[in-house]
Amino acid sequence: MEPGRQPAVRRFGSFELDLDAGRLLKNHRAVRIQPQPYKLLCVLTNNPGALVTREEIHAALWPGDTFVDFEQGVNFAIKQVRDALGDRADDSLYVQTVPKRGYRFIAPLDATAEPAVAAPIVTGDPDLQKVMWANIVELRLAETRARRIQALLTVGLAFLAIIVAAFLLMASR
Repeated sequence: MEPGRQPAVRRFGSFELDLDAGRLLKNHRAVRIQPQPYKLLCVLTNNPGALVTREEIHAALWPGDTFVDFEQGVNFAIKQVRDALGDRADDSLYVQTVPKRGYRFIAPLDATAEPAVAAPIVTGDPDLQKVMWANIVELRLAETRARRIQALLTVGLAFLAIIVAAFLLMASR
């Protein structure tokens, strides 16, 4: 890699942000993300752990001669980034909201010059930390899916109970 050049690939969890190709991958598969949210993700990963103000995001996403409702534009772009990453504002794994100030990329970031061809092998403490973090992400996602399924089953059983009660009520008349 040339001195002073940003790494071409940034890895976090099961994601790769390939700057040269201009794409986001999850487990080596392309993730659909619009150009503005992609730029925003690049800005956030340029400064991992640091606060990126709403004004800095505005300057990065919309040139000076572009007139938009930037408050709503930033909110929408952040929502799209979170959707692409499967992240939530209230229990964030990747993008932390700093109320009224901006956002912070909080995931451990591995930046390299080359895209990965296979999953990394755990060889030391930094790698172990990243693998453990990726597992935490997967566990949280599985927990969210389990809660959704449980909620659907509860609603379905309640609906079934109402139908049975209505049927019994009509049958008793």
